[in-house]
Amino acid sequence: MTCLETIQAYGLRSLGYGERLLPREGYDLCQQFTLIGSGLIWNIYFAVIALAAGFFLATALALGKTAHSAWIRKPCDWIVFVFRGSPLFIQFFVAYQLLVLLPRQGLTLPLGLFDLHLDTGWTTRAWAGATLVLFLNTAAYTSEIFLGALRSVPRGDLEAAEAYGIAGWQRFRRIQWPTMLRLAWPAYTNEAIFLFHATTLVFFSGFPAYQQRGDALYYASYFAGRTFNPFVPYPIVAFYFVCLTLLLTWLFGRIGRHLNRHLPSNQRQRRRPRLLPQIIR
Repeated sequence: MTCLETIQAYGLRSLGYGERLLPREGYDLCQQFTLIGSGLIWNIYFAVIALAAGFFLATALALGKTAHSAWIRKPCDWIVFVFRGSPLFIQFFVAYQLLVLLPRQGLTLPLGLFDLHLDTGWTTRAWAGATLVLFLNTAAYTSEIFLGALRSVPRGDLEAAEAYGIAGWQRFRRIQWPTMLRLAWPAYTNEAIFLFHATTLVFFSGFPAYQQRGDALYYASYFAGRTFNPFVPYPIVAFYFVCLTLLLTWLFGRIGRHLNRHLPSNQRQRRRPRLLPQIIR
């Protein structure tokens, strides 16, 4: 099988397309790069969904922790404390054990006129359960980043908003939230990179790989167990994540420059250095 045929057969195997059986012989670099890259799709899925949903929950938790009412502030404090105070690896196992306790036949909620049946079998699968844990974990850490940025908003900006009659939700949307994002973006970039790296822990969690459709570390472990040489598949995983980190750094850097586009330092056009010929005397 040529390398091109290997890519066609195993390039999307983690999504259920292509060959169903894993390779039993050969184990060349093309197979390892292709299958590990195929599994990386799941790592990207875990991180993107958790990061996108966790962004909004983190904003709500940060606002909740600044609320005057204890009924709002205390639950937010405890959610952040639990998910920041316990290891992510333990959270995966605890969540899986709790989700397993749900009845396999689903839950039936009597609503009077009719009964609502909820299927619970999908909650123990990695695409749902592991994503839920990563979503809550990153929301807890990001909320502290947003909270620190929210408290660092210059008081002069808020006083100027009050002088112009901007208050309440309009002040948060136009003044506090953009400034909070601008201040928190460098630290939030680090949290996003950490979340992408933390997706490798899904392989060690209790959530099983459905029909051998695992993530990047699942296929790396498969090749390491068959070839008895971990110094090839695991560096391939590291290579993919280094490339992913470079892409994230570039993407978040572009967003950060867009958030700070109004600053005078970013409005100045950089002058290209001129090459002056040396005068030899």
